[in-house]
Amino acid sequence: MWMELSLLMAAMVVALGLQPWRALPAEGPPWAWLAWWSIMPVLWGADSLSHVPLVQPLSGACLLALMAGWPLTMLALLPVAVVTCWLGGLPWEAGATRLLWLGVMPATLAFGLGLGIRRWLPNHLFVYILGRGFFAPAVAITLAGALALAVQGPPHGISSEDTLLGRWLSAWGDAFLTGGLTAIFVAFRPHWLATYSDRLYLPR
Repeated sequence: MWMELSLLMAAMVVALGLQPWRALPAEGPPWAWLAWWSIMPVLWGADSLSHVPLVQPLSGACLLALMAGWPLTMLALLPVAVVTCWLGGLPWEAGATRLLWLGVMPATLAFGLGLGIRRWLPNHLFVYILGRGFFAPAVAITLAGALALAVQGPPHGISSEDTLLGRWLSAWGDAFLTGGLTAIFVAFRPHWLATYSDRLYLPR
């Protein structure tokens, strides 16, 4: 638990140091950010709300990172964890665990992969949608699930193989959701994506 808290503290300190609120428009964040942010506690608490412990919660953090950027996403994930605990009646330890493995770690890994895609692949529209919107979340959430399994072990009564399979399938579900919404936003509301720019991704 101390390792998880240390990782969370490090992420929040770095995010605060970058002062991401300075990039927000004067009227505040776009409503789409807030709408997705408000849905995330339901995603994170799907197993406790449905009273089916085998349900693998979705993350949603990768899409929020594309929409708001990494630093602001880190800060926004804190209230998501608090509301998740409140809705599902979870202890604070469970909230911290979900904050790290469903929020901070997937968003950080996906954002890092996205920076690599931007650095080494052509700045093309479909590279952004497929790379940063689909493949990066799939890989990041799978890796985060595998790391969580290595640190915590499998849930009681479930084998490691079944746990890893469930998290892999959940990662693909999250990736399809993130990729689909990213494609829609790029086509109709590109200003909702803080990580997208027509100047970079649309050829003249």
